[in-house]
Amino acid sequence: MSYQRLHQQLHFIFEIDKLKTIVRQSSLFKSDRRENDAEHSWHLAMMALILTEHADHSVNVTRVLKMVLIHDLVEIDAGDIFLFDTQKDHNNTEKEMLAAQRIFSLLPEDQATEFINLWLEFEQGKTNDARFAKAIDRLHPALQNLSNNGGTWAKFEIDLATVLDKLQPIKKSSATLWEYVDQEIHTLSQRKCI
Repeated sequence: MSYQRLHQQLHFIFEIDKLKTIVRQSSLFKSDRRENDAEHSWHLAMMALILTEHADHSVNVTRVLKMVLIHDLVEIDAGDIFLFDTQKDHNNTEKEMLAAQRIFSLLPEDQATEFINLWLEFEQGKTNDARFAKAIDRLHPALQNLSNNGGTWAKFEIDLATVLDKLQPIKKSSATLWEYVDQEIHTLSQRKCI
């Protein structure tokens, strides 16, 4: 019996362990400890499972889970870009595409093709599944910052307009989640935390 497929899959699994070393700007809820990308991805998966009922359109939760679990794997090579950075664009870059091709190519061809297609779908954000995955990805740091009295918004002096602009993917996928987060952000803003 050939173990070539298994060896490729295990090589990929070893490689993505590096996600645990990518430290993000956002801190854990009610904490000053910054999270890593693996913690972020796990939390997004749980949020997708729990909050899917609030999507404006029907979504395939399995596809959403796959997207939120793989979308940041490119940061192993490309590094993390702070969502609220006003100097750097948080959109897909050539560096991220090269990272996606390298990392996903470690898998057997069928899985590599599936993962890169899911990653591209997430990045483009045109399907209901991708829009909801992006909404969850934006909701997570919003909730972190809300729980930390402004968190990185206060630390880096991010203004209210920038915060609301960066969180627009939530609005495009879930009126309920947007209404909640918008209200909480405005309440925080009234306390001069952003």
